[in-house]
Amino acid sequence: MCGIVGIVGQNPVNQALYDALTVLQHRGQDAAGIATMNGNLLNLRKKNGLVRDVFQQRHMLKLKGNAGIGHVRYPTAGCAKSADSQPFYVNSPYGICLAHNGNLTNCDQLTRLLLQEDRRHLNTTSDSEVLLNVFAHELAAVADDHLQPNHVFEAVTAVHKRVRGGYAVIAMVIGHGLVAFRDPHGIRPMVLGRRETARGPEHIIASESVALDVLGFELIRDVEPGEAIYIDLSGQVHSKSCATSLGNTPCIFEYVYFARPDSIIDNISVYKARLRMGEKLAERIVREWPDHDIDVVIPVPDTSRTSALQLSNVMKLKFREGFIKNRYIGRTFIMPGQEMRKKSVRRKLNAIELEFRNKNVLLIDDSIVRGTTSKQIIEMAREAGARNVYFASAAPPVRYPNVYGIDMPAANELVAHGRTEQEVCDIIGADRLFYQTLEDLVQAVKHDHAAIREFDNSCFSGEYVTRDITPEYLTQLERARSDKAKTAREAARPDKPRALGVI
Repeated sequence: MCGIVGIVGQNPVNQALYDALTVLQHRGQDAAGIATMNGNLLNLRKKNGLVRDVFQQRHMLKLKGNAGIGHVRYPTAGCAKSADSQPFYVNSPYGICLAHNGNLTNCDQLTRLLLQEDRRHLNTTSDSEVLLNVFAHELAAVADDHLQPNHVFEAVTAVHKRVRGGYAVIAMVIGHGLVAFRDPHGIRPMVLGRRETARGPEHIIASESVALDVLGFELIRDVEPGEAIYIDLSGQVHSKSCATSLGNTPCIFEYVYFARPDSIIDNISVYKARLRMGEKLAERIVREWPDHDIDVVIPVPDTSRTSALQLSNVMKLKFREGFIKNRYIGRTFIMPGQEMRKKSVRRKLNAIELEFRNKNVLLIDDSIVRGTTSKQIIEMAREAGARNVYFASAAPPVRYPNVYGIDMPAANELVAHGRTEQEVCDIIGADRLFYQTLEDLVQAVKHDHAAIREFDNSCFSGEYVTRDITPEYLTQLERARSDKAKTAREAARPDKPRALGVI
């Protein structure tokens, strides 16, 4: 999971890119990078760390130019060293800099073809560098000295034919303009915005609409599945569908957890979707447990707060903030390694004892993935004096790996995999457990939005929209990307090489 942004402006874009990345920080807290174009010169700064730590004043002063792209990363495919941070760059053709959100499911095959047939060189294990080289190869095959929109569209069409998986891409062609495209299934989100200035129009492409809000851009629309957008340096926007429509199937986990509630994705308000999740969950609890003895509803901050508040309203129960969050601790779900996630939960949350003492408490969370956070939070509630601790998830049981850009590679790391709801309840230590049904979740997110007929809900259903995920692939993925595999790779590295940075 990553956050991407690209701007073609009439004024320097370095500060705008920085500001956009700060509001997309929730999508990746491992590394950050910005590349700007100043004439035919590329300025690049990228490194492991939060946005505020990677970019100092001296770096910002060197990021000159009226066009640029930015990226925040949480590593899924590839390693977590600074050299794997984005954007990536190749010098042929023209010079291309690329940032990517998602995962390629045929990355190994593409890597072999790039090395053996296309004669491209790869420096990292990142699938984003693979995608960059595929795009560069296809663009070189059709372009000439004067890059035209049709060259871009032909190249993206060829990319869609070769590449599988979930991907949202922003690329900067040095001296020419910005290219953005989204996979034919529309799994990973991407929006287009515009603002007027005294010097003329400026355009932005970003993972979430919240990046547009903070910069004063107007949300024009979502980038369509399979569509390519080319914005030249004069500000002209060219667009074309470059793939046979396979249906718009956005990742439903964006609405459950990943996106900010103030974002609009595929014309659906994340905030309203989470309100409806709370309503559906409340209806299920009342239906299955009409004589409940719940005294108070307490959310697990922050992503479950919206659902929990609406649930409490529907059930006519008290809503209380029982946990105080340390804002300086990152999102534990996307932290690498089980031990780090366990340690971070206690550092991130602290219980307010008076809200728990001698009460029957219903805790609401957005989802239960590995069960680490849920178990520790329930323990904290009991330590604070709760009489009974009930737990409810706004999402269904996560039983299957998500392969399209979310780090759930190993099924055996998922607490609900191969287990009943009661077994999960026993493992996390709750007195009673309620899950949202998949049908209710889909209805909550979709509501009356006719353009979205189905979602990628593979982590709940095991049905993968790209239709290319086999048991053998999942086994291979687990070997490569599980916590155990990542720990082994880190231990095998004798030294951690210093990244070669441009700035």
